[in-house]
Amino acid sequence: MVTRYNIGGNVYEANDNRIQEALGRCYGIKKRPFCLCVNPPIEMYIARVNNVFIIKRMPGTGFKHNPECPSFEVPDELSGLGQVMGSAIQENIESGHTVLKLNFSLSKGATRKPNSGDSVEKGSVKADGSKLTIKGLLHYLWEQAGFNKWSPAMEHKRSWYVIRKYLSEAVENKLAKGNHLHSVIFIPETFNLEHKDDIVKRRLMALKQLNVTAGRNRNLMILIGEVKDLSKARFNYKMVIKHLPDYPIMLEDAFYDAVVRRFGNEIELWQSNNDDHLIVVGTFSVSTSGVAKFEELGFMNVTDNWIPYDNQDELHLLNELTKRKHHFIKSLRYNLPSTEPLATALLTHQGDDVTALYLCPSGSNEAYKSGIKGLMEESEIKSWFWDATESAMPELPASYQSLRKNA
Repeated sequence: MVTRYNIGGNVYEANDNRIQEALGRCYGIKKRPFCLCVNPPIEMYIARVNNVFIIKRMPGTGFKHNPECPSFEVPDELSGLGQVMGSAIQENIESGHTVLKLNFSLSKGATRKPNSGDSVEKGSVKADGSKLTIKGLLHYLWEQAGFNKWSPAMEHKRSWYVIRKYLSEAVENKLAKGNHLHSVIFIPETFNLEHKDDIVKRRLMALKQLNVTAGRNRNLMILIGEVKDLSKARFNYKMVIKHLPDYPIMLEDAFYDAVVRRFGNEIELWQSNNDDHLIVVGTFSVSTSGVAKFEELGFMNVTDNWIPYDNQDELHLLNELTKRKHHFIKSLRYNLPSTEPLATALLTHQGDDVTALYLCPSGSNEAYKSGIKGLMEESEIKSWFWDATESAMPELPASYQSLRKNA
């Protein structure tokens, strides 16, 4: 699908080299563009990021776009985003900034102990939506970067270089705890031995604020990276991040034990699926000796195509969707715990006739099954259901490839 916009009364395709000039004229007079993916067109707004104009969807309008439009967003009932949008995530269309409210700290006091992160699972059935957990922040940035979306054209086109590029773009124009988010997030660049010295210099520049203290508090930064190894060190434990081989992040013994208790499922999935990736998001500090240490963290499993998943049954479903050339969007939990029923994905290649995919993974209890069935009954979207506790995966809806052959 070619994305087209009405900008100032003229129609442009998204890749038109005249679009920046047209957006600049409209930005100056506060005239809004329209997305032409459906009829009637949908109003958008213009944000300015590093002197580049970007067309963005208006808050609350994502589900109104064509499912194959880049501005389409999974409906609230199919995603954890609906719980945090407008409270933990506040978009300002006038300034173009998004304010994020975080439930974790970006500074460390003298007596503060490391936290295993994401206390959501230990809490109530439904998590607080007023502030983003550290994993909720990762889900938000992953979705903003478009990595929960998949089409056959994306195959073999995702790498850490691509992941870092689009995550870095997703961070722009985001504010959190009075900071520009890009100034407190560190995403390692792709390691290259020939350019190691230059990479180290840029890393030192990016992390220099960690040497600054305010009174008794020490600044923290947020790391997003891929786990390469988690093992015992001479003292305590260490995590080695891919593309950051010479800069391990340390974990105190008690913190490591808490991480294994809280994220045992994620670690087990990573160890048992060799082609997949384990993404870590965590706040970290640097000691006076220059050693980095995690203060709070969360994990996210992703497939070999970098699509998030929560359990082995979801992984099997996503791999089947990919193999059969489906277009789909993976629903993300944000702050919702694994005990909260949620759609797994949304098939988007069927025009307006999209299909929500629901899964009861192995080990689901009756309350979870009942919750899934309730979501299906309440939603107006056509549904597909697999109860992995009772049967093998049923036949999937027709794929994009099959639909084209039969057209």
